[in-house]
Amino acid sequence: MIAVVVSRADSASAHIGDRLLELADWDERTDDSRPDGEGGGTYYRRGEFELREFDGLHIELGRVADAFSDDPEFVAFVSRHSGETGPLLTAHFTGNFGPAEYGGEPGELARACPNAQKRVVESLAEHAPEEYDVGIECTHHGPTDAGAPSMFVELGSGESEWEDPAGARAVAAAVLDLSDADVDRERQVVGFGGGHYAPRFTRIVRETDWAVGHVGADWQLEAMGHPEENRDVIRRAFEASDAEYAVVDRDHPELEAVLDELGYRVVGESWVREATGASLDLLDRLESDLSPVEDGLRLGGREATEYEVVSLPDELLSEAGGVDADSALAAVHDRSVAYETIDGGTKARGRAALPDEDAYDELVAALADVLREKYDSVRRTDRAVVARREAFDPAEAAKLGVPEGPAFGKLSAGRPVEIAGRTVEPDDVRSEQRTVFKI
Repeated sequence: MIAVVVSRADSASAHIGDRLLELADWDERTDDSRPDGEGGGTYYRRGEFELREFDGLHIELGRVADAFSDDPEFVAFVSRHSGETGPLLTAHFTGNFGPAEYGGEPGELARACPNAQKRVVESLAEHAPEEYDVGIECTHHGPTDAGAPSMFVELGSGESEWEDPAGARAVAAAVLDLSDADVDRERQVVGFGGGHYAPRFTRIVRETDWAVGHVGADWQLEAMGHPEENRDVIRRAFEASDAEYAVVDRDHPELEAVLDELGYRVVGESWVREATGASLDLLDRLESDLSPVEDGLRLGGREATEYEVVSLPDELLSEAGGVDADSALAAVHDRSVAYETIDGGTKARGRAALPDEDAYDELVAALADVLREKYDSVRRTDRAVVARREAFDPAEAAKLGVPEGPAFGKLSAGRPVEIAGRTVEPDDVRSEQRTVFKI
């Protein structure tokens, strides 16, 4: 069962609650065992959803799951968001990495529901009115124990948005899309660092197959204190997120050292993106046999559990890249399981994991095809690719008395020049150039 919490003390929450009741058919029921202001009295059921209303603000509602008729899979607090961000639909988890200034307990974190948050953010993006942004926030405020995994789903960021029927309807529709959503998924990370609105972690949620659990923004980490003295808080963030990986935004070397000592792997956003859709066991092997993703490893277009690591023909790749960079990179990508790169992943260099013996021959042939755009003839031997072309020859030009400078440029571009009353044609200063690229 999915518990939906509406706070009468929050006008946006009450508004979202009204839209929830409008968007679907609910069974109206009565619970006389609890006071009306504590979730009792009239409540609503629809399939796996149960909606109850409370007089108190959400941040004050500890163990709110106990008010529901069944044990919830997770709790969705529909709430306002306050800030200077303009129209915004957002989701986040609750807890305090440091002191408890706005509900909950210090150093405690509520059990998150990362997969459900990923689902609701995707749905918020689908239903959001055009003027609204969508994202996640860092972990903040109470409650630190809702009695079940929980998250806030919010409408912001001021009075005009709290009263906006379209915005409230978008939040309500996104909550209803949570039907059948699981609490967790296999791929989840804990986030550390960065700003309150967590753009890096929003990208991970919206653009990869990973979910994000608790996020300790820079201000939360500062409130927490030195990582070495707060290992228990850090460990709770992983336990409450059911995660073993961490993404650290910005420079936090002391935190990364503690994470490593605690046995959690720190990865970058590039690693998360590269791991999307890939076998993590295979990626671990490839990083061991080649190099880490953070150092430029990229997964290729061929799928294989067995592979051979080979050296790439770097000189040939460099020349082909100068002719057509995209085609040169695609030649490697399309024929490899993984490959090393430089310059931010834009150029393949170094080594590659190839699925079979034919893949290397296919790669060389594809790069040779790229060279044919520049050279008059390209031929492959057993150990090299030999390229020939007719081109401007500075030595021949010098023999004919052509001075270096603009005249060289004109002849190289195929235009004749006048030297001492004599015309020198481009063909007069051309010769065959032969280049050998070892493979």
